[in-house]
Amino acid sequence: MALANLTLSLQIALAKNQFQAHREVLKRHQVAKYLRHSLQQYDAEITVRIVQADEAQALNKSYRQKDYATNVLTFDYSQAPIVCADLVICAEVVEREAKEQGKTLQAHYAHLLVHGCLHAQGYDHELGQAEAEEMEALEIQIMHKLGFDNPY
Repeated sequence: MALANLTLSLQIALAKNQFQAHREVLKRHQVAKYLRHSLQQYDAEITVRIVQADEAQALNKSYRQKDYATNVLTFDYSQAPIVCADLVICAEVVEREAKEQGKTLQAHYAHLLVHGCLHAQGYDHELGQAEAEEMEALEIQIMHKLGFDNPY
């Protein structure tokens, strides 16, 4: 099966002297690979923005009424015929979670990019147990194709 076409904008809104390890695992070609493997049916135009905690918290509070920085926020604008979305990922939360979960930074970023891309296509683990299981199974399958272990 051919992979979907992807137009990617990758924005790393981190100070140059901060988070060097993040920059190293967020090479454009790798981010594009993770997203393209996550696209189920349609081509896509996706912006990925890597931010610090203050920006992630402000967005989460403004759009989800939750006053904390979360790992990934998905803003999906269309699902067909082209998936259009913004994925906002908080570097500090990713780093903390990777350490807590015993994962590499690269593996955790890959999982969050897959997770966010699936949200952009309409998958939603918060709709119920069946939806959560479907989304998790798909994430596990995609992560295996990308050469990563089960993220759960």
